Amino acid sequence: MKVVLFCGGLGMRIRDAENLPKPLVHIGHRPLLWHVMKYYAHYGHKDFILCLGYRAEAIKDYFLRYNECVSNDFVLSGGGKTLELMSRDIEDWRITFVDTGVSSNIGQRLRAVQKYLEGEEVFLANYSDGLTDLPLPQQLQHFERHQAVASFMCVRPNLSYHVVALRPGSELVADIHPIANGDMRINGGYFIFRKQIFEYMREGEELVEQPFLRLARDKLLLAHCYDGFWASMDTLKDKQHLESLYTAGAAAWQPWKVQPAASAAPVLTPVAADAAAQVH
Repeated sequence: MKVVLFCGGLGMRIRDAENLPKPLVHIGHRPLLWHVMKYYAHYGHKDFILCLGYRAEAIKDYFLRYNECVSNDFVLSGGGKTLELMSRDIEDWRITFVDTGVSSNIGQRLRAVQKYLEGEEVFLANYSDGLTDLPLPQQLQHFERHQAVASFMCVRPNLSYHVVALRPGSELVADIHPIANGDMRINGGYFIFRKQIFEYMREGEELVEQPFLRLARDKLLLAHCYDGFWASMDTLKDKQHLESLYTAGAAAWQPWKVQPAASAAPVLTPVAADAAAQVH
């Protein structure tokens, strides 16, 4: 199953990403984009289409110069003349690099790679700045049980803000609670699409806004609720948080390293797609 990744982010709100596209901001020894791709490859999806935008040449150059030794054990012998890798990362990956425009939105980027998805009845897609421990096979099974055209991972916002409810007709507070403790959910990415998604898209439109609302109207948009680990990297604080988890050996988004407990199966709750107004 092919995986479309949107890689046009500038990373302007991340201090050490001033000259880098956001997908190349590092967590540990590898960029954020690599962590997302490694997640999909772990579940057997290794045919990638990268929708490039800002600093497209930097992403191309990273993979053209890819060094397997950075994230794999190896044996060096013969005074440095012989190198034996104990394992590999991307040897069996297939990566299609497509320049989809510096200022294109997500919908335009997806339409730009439609020709590379010919023959695909179902394909995966994602932002390149969000990490999760979502069991992907379970989301795929959830999707196949429905007749939906699109599915997205529906998560609780991991923000430190508080939601305030006012008493009707006044400025007196009726309730206040952390946003993560409420019923609000947001679009966490990790999309599954049938090829019919392109029938709901128009030139110049953003993906989640007009096309998703059309799907919701036709009851073809599925929210896959997940309350496990999810985090996006939008700011320097987000980067520092992910770095601290990685350094502490608590990188939950790396299922190729973490063995899930038998009793840790997530609770999946289908929700009505007409809640699409909550997605961003």
